[in-house]
Amino acid sequence: MKFNRTTIAAFVLLILISALYRAVPGHFWGFTPQIAMAVFGGSVIKDRKLSFALPLLSLFISDLIYQVFYINGLGSIPGFYEGQLMNYVLFASLTVVGFFVRERKVVSILAGAVAAPTIYFLISNFLVWMEGGGYARPRTSSGLFMCYTDGLPFYSNSLIGTVFFCAILFGGYQLVRRFIFGSDQAISA
Repeated sequence: MKFNRTTIAAFVLLILISALYRAVPGHFWGFTPQIAMAVFGGSVIKDRKLSFALPLLSLFISDLIYQVFYINGLGSIPGFYEGQLMNYVLFASLTVVGFFVRERKVVSILAGAVAAPTIYFLISNFLVWMEGGGYARPRTSSGLFMCYTDGLPFYSNSLIGTVFFCAILFGGYQLVRRFIFGSDQAISA
C-alpha cells in the first residue's frame, strides 16, 4: 500500500470514526471495530509500525474520550485504569493475526476475524483471573472457568463485531482498489 494524502486522510478518518464509535454510549459491549482494525492493518499495511499503530491509536483516542466523560461526571467508566498497559500490549499483538491474512480470500479473512477475538478473549480473561480482577474469582480451575463464563457476553459481541467490521474494512478496501485505483486484484472465495 502506497501512502499519499488520500490514504493518510482515509486512515485518520478511520481511526477517528472507530474511536468515536467505541466511546459512544449505547453500542453493544465488545461490538467495536478495533480488533478488526488490527487484523486489517496487519494484513494490508506493509509498514509494520503503521499496522500496529492503526488499532492502538483508535483504542487510545476512545480511552481518552472515556476518561474525559468520566472526569466530567458524564460517564461511569474510566478511560484509563490499572493494568491497561497489558491490555494495549495484548491488543497490539492481535495485529500479528493479520500478518497471516495474506491471500485476501474470504476464508482467510474469516479465519483471522474469528482467531483474533478468540485469542483476546482467552488471554485477557486469563489475565483478569490471575490478577484477581473482575468478580475476583478464586485462583482455581473452576475460578478460571467462572471468569471465562463471565466474559462470554463480551466475547460473542466481539466475535460478531470483528467479523462485521472485517467485512466492512476488507470489502471497502477492495472496492476502493477496484473502482478508484483500477486494481483488478479482488478478494476471492
